[in-house]
Amino acid sequence: IVTGNRKMRSVFQYIESIAGTSLPVLITGETGTGKELFAEAAHRVSRRPGKFVIVNVAGVDDTLFSDTLFGHRRGAFTGADTERRGLIEEAAGGTLFLDEIGDLAVESQVKLLRLLQEHTYYTRGSDAVKRSDARIIVATNRDLRTMLEGGGFRKDLFYRLQAHHIKLPPLRERMDDLPLLVEHLLEKAAHDMGKKKPTAPRELLPLLATYPFPGNVRELEGMIYDA
Repeated sequence: IVTGNRKMRSVFQYIESIAGTSLPVLITGETGTGKELFAEAAHRVSRRPGKFVIVNVAGVDDTLFSDTLFGHRRGAFTGADTERRGLIEEAAGGTLFLDEIGDLAVESQVKLLRLLQEHTYYTRGSDAVKRSDARIIVATNRDLRTMLEGGGFRKDLFYRLQAHHIKLPPLRERMDDLPLLVEHLLEKAAHDMGKKKPTAPRELLPLLATYPFPGNVRELEGMIYDA
């Protein structure tokens, strides 16, 4: 995470202050602001011994969500020829990061709420309760409060998730980071392509500063790679 911006530094300080807790973390911000990077940073600073496990829940129906997260026993359903460990088990002692949480089906929201409240779950096809000590971090670029009003997101889950809330500023609110980001991304692109790092023309930064970057840092990265 490359920055010298004051707002971003305050986010770093907040992550450090909540590192030792086991409560869930909600990360919000526009697309391309680096939510996954900050989730991984929160995991690293927490010094939890387990893995950092990523699950993108966008477009995942309730059955697939349950199977991916909680796993299944052999014979739990037609085609379940082998046992499968869920990712919540993979994240034992570590952090489970659920990206695009605003797209999670309402049925799956109930199961996630139970996991957060009880720290227990059931593997599909089993009636044996399992316990989880994984920390849950979720992220979204959607406005969950607006979704609450429309019934697309459960209030009880929302208030449970926002125990700690990290709101990432868009790139247009941290334009002082442009010189650092351009230099870093030029170096990264050159390294990835096996080329010599180019020198940016003097006109580049003033020109970029006039653009609102709706895709944020991810868009800037794409522009630099393309150039």
